[in-house]
Amino acid sequence: MTNAIKLFNDKKIRVEWDSDKEKWYFSIVDVVAVLTDNEYQTARKYWNKLAQRLREEGNESVTNCHQLKLKAADGKYYSTDVADTEQLLRLIQSIPSKKAEPFKMWLAKVGRERLDETEDPELTIDRAMRTYLQKGYSEEWINQRLKTIEVRKQLTDEWNRVGISKQEDFAILTNEITEAWAGKTVKEYKQFKGLKKENLRDNMTNIELILNMLAEAATKEISEKENPATLHKSKEIAREGGKTAKVAKDRIEKRLGEKIVTSKNAKEIHFNNKKKLS
Repeated sequence: MTNAIKLFNDKKIRVEWDSDKEKWYFSIVDVVAVLTDNEYQTARKYWNKLAQRLREEGNESVTNCHQLKLKAADGKYYSTDVADTEQLLRLIQSIPSKKAEPFKMWLAKVGRERLDETEDPELTIDRAMRTYLQKGYSEEWINQRLKTIEVRKQLTDEWNRVGISKQEDFAILTNEITEAWAGKTVKEYKQFKGLKKENLRDNMTNIELILNMLAEAATKEISEKENPATLHKSKEIAREGGKTAKVAKDRIEKRLGEKIVTSKNAKEIHFNNKKKLS
């Protein structure tokens, strides 16, 4: 766990990062205090009443909230109700506050966009392109990234075909692929790049993206050929697909005399270079 403080309108919100679950947890009372313009004790009473009402309504967001020991103003640690991002956004919808209204409008807008994308999937690609451009990525990198999304979808479709559908199993197989070609699990790779919630692929160089895509494409082709009947067999295939990309990586590294798997993240790869050129 990693403790931190986030500022919102000059008010502190205690947060904690869970590296195992890869989630941020926010102090609910701190958020309520900001949105309702109340001091801590008043906000705590407000939250207790709100929680009771939501429980009576059968709201699972409250039922699933848990507690973490967070540092208080007196320097001591107390058990505090916390919520992850999804739970927090749901709770914000239940707070009648002018400060909460922009969040509610944003959630409504996002909901409409997702419904539109369900009707017309091409809109998803357009949104992704705009988002990456706004973040400062080059068009060359974006085109490569969108191709990796297509290859990844083909791989997960293949996993579904052979009876693998659980997200945790996808994560297991992805780890096998990544560790085989990059020498690191996804979690280790993200830590190497100094990432938390950020998407690993969004923080890869072009060559890292290409090698990862090669590993996933090879895994998909082998799986189609061998038609695995068990998760264990799919793990073997995932490792084989990853090794295919490792051969390419090793040859490139030998030629260049430098490592392909880099600790640089998107900020260092893309954005710093843009600043130097401007």
